[in-house]
Amino acid sequence: MSNFAYTARTRAGEKIEGSIQAADKRVALLQLEKKGYVPVSVKEQDTIAPPKPPGGNLKSPLTERESESTRTPKGRRKAASTTSEDKPTLFAWQRRMSLRDLLFFTREMSDLLASGMTLGEALHTLSNRKTNAVQDRIIATLRDDIIQGASLSEALSHHPESFGTLHTSMVQAGEASGTLPEVLERLCKHYERVQDAQEKVLTAMVYPAVIILVGLGTVIFSMIYVIPRFTAIFEDLESELPASTQLLKTLSDGLINYWWLLLILIVTLAIMGRRAVATPVGRRVWDGFKLRVPVVKNIVKANAFGHFARTLGTLLNNGVPVLGALSIVENTVGNEIIREEIADARERVTDGATISSPLAEGRVFPRLLTDMLAVGEKSGNMSGALMHIANRYDRELDRTVKIFTTVLEPLMILIMAALVGFVAISMLSAVFGMTSGLSP
Repeated sequence: MSNFAYTARTRAGEKIEGSIQAADKRVALLQLEKKGYVPVSVKEQDTIAPPKPPGGNLKSPLTERESESTRTPKGRRKAASTTSEDKPTLFAWQRRMSLRDLLFFTREMSDLLASGMTLGEALHTLSNRKTNAVQDRIIATLRDDIIQGASLSEALSHHPESFGTLHTSMVQAGEASGTLPEVLERLCKHYERVQDAQEKVLTAMVYPAVIILVGLGTVIFSMIYVIPRFTAIFEDLESELPASTQLLKTLSDGLINYWWLLLILIVTLAIMGRRAVATPVGRRVWDGFKLRVPVVKNIVKANAFGHFARTLGTLLNNGVPVLGALSIVENTVGNEIIREEIADARERVTDGATISSPLAEGRVFPRLLTDMLAVGEKSGNMSGALMHIANRYDRELDRTVKIFTTVLEPLMILIMAALVGFVAISMLSAVFGMTSGLSP
């Protein structure tokens, strides 16, 4: 048996230090987890630094190495990394991880902790891997916060752009229950499903977007290069142009002479629209509009209901209280109209009602969802019922996306064909009119 000195966090988040006897380091970690502690550092007694005088903090060799690498010549410790608050950046995406980076980080942390590494060692290992500037900076900051005694949930809360309320709350629940690796694994599965849903929608938009770009490019090329040459020939011959050709000539002249004004108008409208959607009223109007557009509303609803059920089920399965879980889901559902329905349901749950009853009284959540949720409430397995609901709406999303692409592709082709056909017919009608006038 060997003695191991440890630094850990209690369920309440309090930092504790002590020693424990175990056959090896992995057994020591298991004993600490059984006690409900979240290990930060575990070292054999003969490899750790001697204790400091009263009032000082015990440091592991990892802490000593970090301290030596971050000291100035005068011996003062400097910050090992710059947080988003210390170093302002120009764009918001420069301060946060992408969903793919977040999934990679969570997966690596889960694997390293499950292999027996302590929290500090796992973050130190990840900080030595060079991925991208944003992710490297955030991981280095997390490592330093853990070394200085913060819990992982506290360290994550310093980066709300990357780690939302859902991530932080689940990690906090995992720390309290001593099941942090398992919680991180569930977060990975959650992010994988969210990423899969996003990719389905984006993939559905690729082909229509290509059709629109090619069609608009063809029309703009015709307006700038083809039509002016034809109209110059018609003017030299002093032939009368049909109404459609005259309209096309007017549009072509306007595009050539005032393209800069059109560009300014498009950019201005885009900025104004973006700012309007960023306001509470504008966001509510836009989200309500998406819930009324045919086909699109089915995609939005399936995605939102699946996210609602999966997130709520994951939180409840990890011991987060119902009201706290509803509050988190409310802020992550992504649609203002649905968010208001969840907020109203949360207020009624506070009054003692079930979740399914207030959701059924609203006008957004479908009857099938609330009935399945009510069955889960009666059976005492609400998290399991929510996961069944999430899987059901994942399949619904897949089916709706296929319908959307099936309808949208021929529609875009028809619209682009009509635009190109209008240009071709307008020019050909002018040519036919000119040739008929020249015939004896």
